Amino acid sequence: MTATVTDPAAPISPAPARVAPRAFVPALEGMRALAALGVLLTHAAFQTGATSMPVLGRVWERFDMAVAVFFGLSGFLLWRPHAAAARGRGAAPSAGRYLLHRAARILPAYWVVVCAVLILLPSAAASAGWRVWFANLALVQVFVPLTLTDGLTQMWSLSVEVAFYLVLPVLAWALVRLRSPRWRVATVAGLGIVGLGWNLVPVPTPDAIHADNWLPGYLPWFAAGMVLAELVEDESPRAWRILGNRWAMWSLAVVAFALAATELAGPVGLTRGEPWQYVMKMGLGALIGFGLLAPLVLGDGRHRWLESRVAATLGRWSYGIFIWHLAVLAIIFPVFGMIPFAGGFLHVLVLTIAFTVPLAAASYALVEEPVRHWVRRRFG
Repeated sequence: MTATVTDPAAPISPAPARVAPRAFVPALEGMRALAALGVLLTHAAFQTGATSMPVLGRVWERFDMAVAVFFGLSGFLLWRPHAAAARGRGAAPSAGRYLLHRAARILPAYWVVVCAVLILLPSAAASAGWRVWFANLALVQVFVPLTLTDGLTQMWSLSVEVAFYLVLPVLAWALVRLRSPRWRVATVAGLGIVGLGWNLVPVPTPDAIHADNWLPGYLPWFAAGMVLAELVEDESPRAWRILGNRWAMWSLAVVAFALAATELAGPVGLTRGEPWQYVMKMGLGALIGFGLLAPLVLGDGRHRWLESRVAATLGRWSYGIFIWHLAVLAIIFPVFGMIPFAGGFLHVLVLTIAFTVPLAAASYALVEEPVRHWVRRRFG
């Protein structure tokens, strides 16, 4: 994940300009695009066997940390109205309005993909009984055994994200009377630290279901963005100026990524790691998400590539890229006469991007935006 940056010799600004309350941050769209492409890359690498390469294989595999960026973005954007409201800057949206807009943003385009995959993709349609249909349409795949099917396996993270959407109003209510900025930061950060211990708790689950795929285990990644939302609304940005320095924070993210690409964050492939490795992976993912996002919202510099027209466009299409790319990847192999896990990483990667991006653009233009505009007009 790269971006055009300023002179590394430039001094840290004595007081980075805080992002205006409720302001749109263009660079976040570019980062969202990179995260979507990162998820696509790691899946293309896995299905071509590139993750078994010496050294680089672990790097391609660990691009799954792009999900930490997605979760951090959600934590920041959805928690920010509550952080602002706690400081007397307007009112946070009501729970009903917030959930309606979240549903309009996520579900229609997602349902289109689910129906297309379960009807048209042979490997998925063959096993698409009523339980698979129900679990995927209701986004409860992480709770129902054997329902993460071909072309849709990435949706486990969307299931976790939706769980966060549902829990967020409860968290906001619990902290509504906590007005001290420092106490709010400490409380939200503490929530993430508590989440690190989730996999150390023996949680009984049905066969083929793992509790480490549930929301509590991923709270550190969401909390990283929530902490940023609290800091960006702080009236004393000088106290957090180092967090806005892109060289310091992106270096932190690179170091955390490098550590995550070792045995510290789990064994190679789909082998399940030890509980302590899961703790390390969640902690390192939180540092990656925080490190990549902090300069964008707390810093005072421009991020030319992340704010470019191309990055902004891909950012708008990023949800479509995420939900469609595995269905496209599943079709690439038979259509182009390629064998899974037999090489051709770059070829498959380019083809998957080339076919996924137009699908994502169509999803945005024909489903996502029309539904969101209709909801705004109809319900405000």
